[in-house]
Amino acid sequence: MEEGEGFLEVLEALRDAARRVETGEGNGPALQALLALEAGADDLLSGDYPNLSALRRLLSRLRALSCSADDPYPPQRGVVVAGALRERCRRCAARRGLARVAGAVAVEIQAWVDRETVARLVAALRRPGGAGAGAARALLARLEARLLSAAGRFDPRLQRALLRHGVFPAVEARLGDPDPGGVGDGCAAAVLALVRFNKDVFVGPVLMGPGVGALVASAAGSPAPLRALNGLVAAIRSPLVDELHARGDLPRLVAPLCAPDPRVRALALEFALRVGYYGRREVVDALLAEGLVKRLLCLQRSDLGGSLADTDSNSGADEKPDAECGGRLPESESERPFVSAVARFAVQVEVGEGLSQREKRQTKLEILRRVREAAVSPAEEATVLTEVLWGATP
Repeated sequence: MEEGEGFLEVLEALRDAARRVETGEGNGPALQALLALEAGADDLLSGDYPNLSALRRLLSRLRALSCSADDPYPPQRGVVVAGALRERCRRCAARRGLARVAGAVAVEIQAWVDRETVARLVAALRRPGGAGAGAARALLARLEARLLSAAGRFDPRLQRALLRHGVFPAVEARLGDPDPGGVGDGCAAAVLALVRFNKDVFVGPVLMGPGVGALVASAAGSPAPLRALNGLVAAIRSPLVDELHARGDLPRLVAPLCAPDPRVRALALEFALRVGYYGRREVVDALLAEGLVKRLLCLQRSDLGGSLADTDSNSGADEKPDAECGGRLPESESERPFVSAVARFAVQVEVGEGLSQREKRQTKLEILRRVREAAVSPAEEATVLTEVLWGATP
């Protein structure tokens, strides 16, 4: 793994050197590094000839242009000023050509990095047992960063590398890996990055394959699967929500609202809000039937909850917090992520895309009924009912 990482880091350093030359760095260390690569091309670039042939040609052109740009003024005879101007124009043109070729070299080296990263990642993921876990974690992080940087400007060569090596099936097969913070979490982030990179190609496999089920199954144990599910719902919207409902997975995603890890609870709340926005009537009804309102009230009673109307005071100080919802988020997380959770869900349903106006009114009445049933005191009932009734009114 260390040797492989070192090789990729060298390639990335050469790519960065080419970009520095492209931006105008002259005959400095960056250009010398590229010329050294060209000098050793017979040994360094012979292993993958079809893919690296263009890089070899560009490096040869780079050397020729660098020599032309750095040639000293030749002795002038006759019209000295005119000859000097022509020579200066020639050298300026050579420098501009050098920058263009260096940019093309950077593109070729990036494609080389992509091919190596993808091939090494798939090999690491397919190793039996946990032999490739360390390599896979590092390569998954590298791939995720690359896909995120490429989002919004499609790279066909990266797409070909992903499909040729079968990255999505390899990543999907390791979703839900039981090692906390390990390969499974990295695969969850990689699936989301693949969908964001190219929805047209990867949304279909997400909806039809077992990956979503694996994310749901591991949602309560780690923040990463829920973070990926939230991102997937934001990217795919109603089709994914409908698929989760058809598979019967939505009830399993209500349970993490009372998970021991407060980060998981915060992500589960975010998921419920997204589903409330995109879900159809039967989807929202399924959430409510699973006790969603009761769990949201539980979150509001915790020391991370409260109401929007009284965010500066200790809401519910006279009530005993539910033991299921105890615990605090790390300092880096939001201080009170569960404030007015019920009203926020009601707002998402009311402004969402999945329900008609009539269904929204009926669902709001159902939420109010369940609040009355689940409230532990008249004060809590009055506060939450007021928020639900007026929280979505402009």
